[in-house]
Amino acid sequence: MFKSISLVVGLLAFAAAAPQPAQAQETLTVFAAASMKNALDDTNVAFTQATGIKVTASYAASSALAKQIESGAPADVFISADLKWMDYLAGKKLIKADSRTNLLGNKLVLIAGKDSKIADVKIGPGFDIAKLAGNGRIAVADVKAVPAGLYAKAALEKLGVWTAAEPKLAQAENVRATLAFVARGETPIGIVYETDAKIEPKVKIVGTFPDGSYPPVTYPIAATANAKTDTAKYLTFLRGAAAKAIFEKYGFSVLVSTKAS
Repeated sequence: MFKSISLVVGLLAFAAAAPQPAQAQETLTVFAAASMKNALDDTNVAFTQATGIKVTASYAASSALAKQIESGAPADVFISADLKWMDYLAGKKLIKADSRTNLLGNKLVLIAGKDSKIADVKIGPGFDIAKLAGNGRIAVADVKAVPAGLYAKAALEKLGVWTAAEPKLAQAENVRATLAFVARGETPIGIVYETDAKIEPKVKIVGTFPDGSYPPVTYPIAATANAKTDTAKYLTFLRGAAAKAIFEKYGFSVLVSTKAS
């Protein structure tokens, strides 16, 4: 009996001394503007390869994501396509203010179907966007809430063509849905970000909205108020050289000075 007890004690001691398996890394959850999908998917793969930390991304209009976070959705990172919705969460103390950075920039462009006869549109004050649409409509993201739509409305107003364009608008829930309208031929033209146009082979850029006709397209990033500890590593990676190369490949401009990551 004593021998059995000694054996059990010995086994327990051995188990205690043996190296324990590493604790599994928690998965980070990122809420990001729909226009980020392709570039951020690649960036997340690179981050996981570099750190072993998994990332799950949810893409939608910045407005919808901000409202979800406000309602308690478990996100660790928010990437907005404009300052407005990041400011919205900051005002409700739902992000960590010291983690906030303006990461990327983008441009607003006019697109048409790949085989469209529309080409080389000179976008300037008073340009006839309604005539370009013909009997069709102009695809845009929701002009009341979605960043891409807000930028588009600002540009059309600045150029003095909003009144003519408004009755022809076909509004979508986010910029990728706007892109799809044109790609599927449901509308002859649409207004999206340059990066969206570049990833869709069924559309072409026919004009670029001039700088100054709309607020600079800016993508701020921040950790949410309840973000996991590993979130800091993720934000650092997004500001690094490896992520910069990916973002630039997709046509984004990087607004932060980068370090090797």
